[in-house]
Amino acid sequence: MQVVREQIMRALTLKPNSLDQFKSRLQSLSYTEILKIRQSERMNQEDFQSRPILELREKIQPEIMELIKQQRLNRLCEGTCFRKISSRRRQDKFWYCRLSPNHKVLHYGDLEESPQAEVPHDSLQDKLPVADIKAVVTGKDCPHMKEKGALKQNKEVLELAFSVLYESDEYLNFIAPDKHEYCVWTDGLNALLGKEMTSDLTKSDMATLLSMEMKLRLLDLENIQIPEAPPPIPKEPSNYDFVYDCN
Repeated sequence: MQVVREQIMRALTLKPNSLDQFKSRLQSLSYTEILKIRQSERMNQEDFQSRPILELREKIQPEIMELIKQQRLNRLCEGTCFRKISSRRRQDKFWYCRLSPNHKVLHYGDLEESPQAEVPHDSLQDKLPVADIKAVVTGKDCPHMKEKGALKQNKEVLELAFSVLYESDEYLNFIAPDKHEYCVWTDGLNALLGKEMTSDLTKSDMATLLSMEMKLRLLDLENIQIPEAPPPIPKEPSNYDFVYDCN
């Protein structure tokens, strides 16, 4: 009955000009749609900013960040094909890089053409131990973006560039095929180094997954007032004669 009442009230809120418009609005406000509206409104209510809810968010965030981290590392294990770009002209040369399943080695090597599937580890000639990686730099800080004429390339290339620095002055240069792969690889490499993942993709994934998880965990709290403080602990009983002794 509450749902039916809400359907009627919401339909009347739009002030339909005819009975047909009113019926049409009622049909669009199905039970499922009413639940979605309630859920959306609840997420925006003041209760969502109450201390118990904020504490729940803080508890969930590390779990979600770990989930995002594992997704990034899994993508690095699958590998990506990168295009080689010179400072003079764009060349159709490719190379492939992927992380070993144990997350300890980067395997990479040149390719004759862009692959149609994952490239196996044993076909990649070179290796870079993750333990040897010193830092990950991006954009203008990359060695291949500091070369003469490199910065004259379009802004898109500059925004997709990142480098892995290892040993004293050695580096492995990347230019991601798109922004998504750029975020995945820079996140994954930073995760391997124990650093924070700060890409726009991570922020977007965190917001989406956190919102979904909060909604799922609050489904059972429909129309329940969330208290600001925990209930008081009751006094101990005068005796424990009510306890059943199984012996």
